[in-house]
Amino acid sequence: MKTTNNNKFLSALRFEPLTKNNWDKFVELFGNKGACGNCWCMFFRLSKTDFEKGKTNDGNKNAMKQLVWNNQPTGLLGFYEDLPVAWCAFAPRKDFPKLQKSRVHKPIDDKPVWSVPCTFIAKNFRRQGVSVALLKGLIDYAKENQIKIIEAYPTIPTQEKLSDAFAWIGLYKSFERAGFKIVDRTSQNRPMVRYYID
Repeated sequence: MKTTNNNKFLSALRFEPLTKNNWDKFVELFGNKGACGNCWCMFFRLSKTDFEKGKTNDGNKNAMKQLVWNNQPTGLLGFYEDLPVAWCAFAPRKDFPKLQKSRVHKPIDDKPVWSVPCTFIAKNFRRQGVSVALLKGLIDYAKENQIKIIEAYPTIPTQEKLSDAFAWIGLYKSFERAGFKIVDRTSQNRPMVRYYID
């Protein structure tokens, strides 16, 4: 879907945390592929063995559903009218074991941070500013919930055009436009960025 009035479209977007009440919308957004390769946003939350095993028989989908039913923070859904168009994982960093074991994204301090390890935008809504709007909505949500530091690990593409399949960790330029700052460059192409809420 290409919108004729982009500002009006972006201002009409709304964001809310994933809960039992909107679970069906999450499933609708992720579709038959679970966003990508039956991930269901469990890649950072599981060991490699458990994640691979979960790609069959709805394992990863059910694991995500269990988190939601247990009222664990999982992420934010973005809507245009009643249509789910965007998602970003958002939870305390400690909830993502793969981040805890990362060699290039080790904690830079002992402050409590919430991480954004991945994002997903519906195919027909890409390249229209939805990612930046999603991150701004996330900042608003963090402010409302007394979350002080948002951390992410986006990519700086080394080529002109990056395949959508590789953009799931988020593009640095989107985070930059939303006000995030680089806080660590252990990885040149995957910087750690943060947004500090006053």
